[in-house]
Amino acid sequence: MGSCKGEEQQQQHRHSEANCVLVQGPIIVGAGPSGLATSACLKQQGVPSLILEKSVCIASLWQHRTYDRLKLHLPKQFCQLPLLGFPQNFPKYPTKHQFISYMESYASHFSIQPRFNQAVTSAEFDHVMGLWRVKAQDSEYISRWLIVATGENAEPVVPYIPGIHTFGGPVVHTSLYKSGSEFKNQRVLVIGCGNSGMEVCLDLCRYNAIPHMVVKNTVHVLPREMLGFSTFGIAMALLKWLPLKLVDKLLLLISNFTLGNTDEIGLRRPKTGPIELKNVTGKTPVLDVGALAQIKSGKIKVMEGVKEITRNGAKFMNGQEKEIDSIILATGYKSNVPSWLKGCDFFTKDGMPKTPFPNGWKAEKGLYTVGFTRRGLLGTASDAVKIATDIGEQWRTI
Repeated sequence: MGSCKGEEQQQQHRHSEANCVLVQGPIIVGAGPSGLATSACLKQQGVPSLILEKSVCIASLWQHRTYDRLKLHLPKQFCQLPLLGFPQNFPKYPTKHQFISYMESYASHFSIQPRFNQAVTSAEFDHVMGLWRVKAQDSEYISRWLIVATGENAEPVVPYIPGIHTFGGPVVHTSLYKSGSEFKNQRVLVIGCGNSGMEVCLDLCRYNAIPHMVVKNTVHVLPREMLGFSTFGIAMALLKWLPLKLVDKLLLLISNFTLGNTDEIGLRRPKTGPIELKNVTGKTPVLDVGALAQIKSGKIKVMEGVKEITRNGAKFMNGQEKEIDSIILATGYKSNVPSWLKGCDFFTKDGMPKTPFPNGWKAEKGLYTVGFTRRGLLGTASDAVKIATDIGEQWRTI
């Protein structure tokens, strides 16, 4: 990297307090798994890179916005990053803390040193210079390549719910939830029934709380393992030989045999199969780790959609009313790309690439995206390798 010289007087004045830095390789926005994987793959290609990270650490979502009992939902072989796998002694489903230690070892192994406290406020292609201008907290960075690695889960989704501001108890998003110990013996309304909603309910049960889980839409619940093997692993193996719709039918057949008919306990399945639904909408099936048994026993109450929150509780679409002590929003996350990437129509208003998988990793003018495949860390690894190979070829011709 070197200082960017020869700017107009006015621009020099504007940046008098902030350096304008010319980056020799790509600028990567985000030091989560996506940014780290891409940086490592670039390094293998002999290409330097600079990671800008708004937080004070790598994998900040994992470090600061996850609950204590979180484990990877998929076996570790489907979650490892390119060029360096998980340690042999890690369990099949690593814990949150094990995954963080893996990320830290990964960064250390490849000598990746992000610039922390560098929240990107804007990034725009300068057509005159033919380069990307990235403005962060302290500096402006300029590069031929920009890699968006902020991912699908950059910001919590907090939906509007009528009356929620009148509620007398605490309202927290799962990004701030750590443990059910904070809700001991309480009646807790959990809004959302994805993997996070189910696991939070399970965690609450362990502390004698009474979770009321709101199920607004249809949801696929699958056992995490079938016949001693990972459900995801079985699906990936079958997809090599069988059509997607047939694989979906087989998964549902085994699920109904092992879990029973989930419609009977208020968890209606979508008409579209679980893998097809994931590919089309990004909606992940729930992999059950024990919540279903608690629903069947009555310890987790399944509720219909919320009509209104009151000072002491909630009114539901079916006319029921319940007194509630606390509310937890298990309403997921969203991309934040539209808030800072300017003058680019490659992304939708929701901050996802318009080009579908597997070709959403590359745009025009040296713009790339990693971690937006809706296919978890497996998709991230695939993107990182493709991006590094593509930029590596350009680097060698330059």
